[in-house]
Amino acid sequence: MEYLPNILFAIILIVGIGFFSKNVKKLSRNIKLGKDVDVSDNKSQRWKNMVRIALGQTKMVVRPIAGLMHIIVYVGFVIINIEVLEIIIDGVLGTHRIFASLGTLYDFLIGSFEVLAFLVIVAVVVFWIRRNIIKLKRFIKPEMDGWPKKDGNMILYIELVLMLLFLTMNAADFQLQQLDAAHYTKAGAFPVSQIIAPLFDGMSVSNLILIERTAWWLHIVGILSFLNYLYYSKHLHILLAFPNTYYGKLAPQGEFNNVEAVTNEVKLMMDPSADPFAAPAEDAPDPEKFGASDVMDLNWVQLLNAYTCTECGRCTSECPANQTGKKLSPRKIMMDTRDRLEEVGKNMDANKGEFVADGKQLLGDYISHEELWACTTCNACVEACPVSIDPLSIIIEMRRFLVMEQSAAPSDLNNMMGNLENNGAPWPFNQMDRLNWAQES
Repeated sequence: MEYLPNILFAIILIVGIGFFSKNVKKLSRNIKLGKDVDVSDNKSQRWKNMVRIALGQTKMVVRPIAGLMHIIVYVGFVIINIEVLEIIIDGVLGTHRIFASLGTLYDFLIGSFEVLAFLVIVAVVVFWIRRNIIKLKRFIKPEMDGWPKKDGNMILYIELVLMLLFLTMNAADFQLQQLDAAHYTKAGAFPVSQIIAPLFDGMSVSNLILIERTAWWLHIVGILSFLNYLYYSKHLHILLAFPNTYYGKLAPQGEFNNVEAVTNEVKLMMDPSADPFAAPAEDAPDPEKFGASDVMDLNWVQLLNAYTCTECGRCTSECPANQTGKKLSPRKIMMDTRDRLEEVGKNMDANKGEFVADGKQLLGDYISHEELWACTTCNACVEACPVSIDPLSIIIEMRRFLVMEQSAAPSDLNNMMGNLENNGAPWPFNQMDRLNWAQES
């Protein structure tokens, strides 16, 4: 019975990490449903972008208040969880504060963790007020109703509870140290939990141990639960922001990728001296599908983008189309892409890894034509995203499908393309008549 807590802890740890690994495999499989794309170029610049944007949070601080609060939560949550290593070792071996032998360094670390825990609590409260009392406009858009709103608040509640459990555990531990309780060696500095400790004055050692152990168990189980909650939450960006910023677009904003088959056809048309044998053979396979109508038509970086979306709404708040009341919301584009990808993944899970046509697709069932054509391609959403997500690339691919596969462009655009083809300009005037205006004067 002496080792029962250690065995129980090991089982919980294995189950928690095992379930997380299973979800990571599912996530990887879903992302790999996208088309292959070469992003092996300019590795040095990609590493710099990841360090600067994901680690350095440089695009977060463009909005100073939210940026500062996010950095506190980000740094605090990451650094505080360094203590998880000690908790895991203690849980497996049955020790208590195994790193206490570090002496002054340990005191500094625990004291720093406590200050950060308090700052995280303050930041979380501020975030909650911004979402639920002040109700900033970007948090009350239509796409944020239902689960996205609940998820945003749930994360704040989880972080708040984890930090409070951490401080409660330390406060009870501090009291036990003062009482010279067995196994509770005097170690660590507790600048914040000492303020809480008087709440436990007069309690017996057994009751203090019960509080400390309960907070300890709930803290580590809570962290493992949060780890597995990530897959179902927008907070997945904690893990994916790093690869997403690494694989982010390096080409100048506004530069679109060309379809090779179309480019070759245009070259043959525009160059009379081109080798006629360069044209595709009559028995050559048809070009692949132009553009995208479903998630499998997008590339894997775009699908990674969808899973990385933090739903912060900075893209939508900067979108001129959205600001003028149009239906387009770049955030919704990413959320819809992720939702459809999840639907496809569940379809595969239910059919032994094979996708069975379900009569649905991203275009039409999730994203409407109206949303796509409201986009001005200004790149404001791409510039605003703090983790290098590119909603515009998905919009362009879906527009490409509508134009090249279905000839379903708006009438004004069709007229313009017809004029380009017939007159060499967007206007409905013959090339021979272009100088008529000069003669009239």
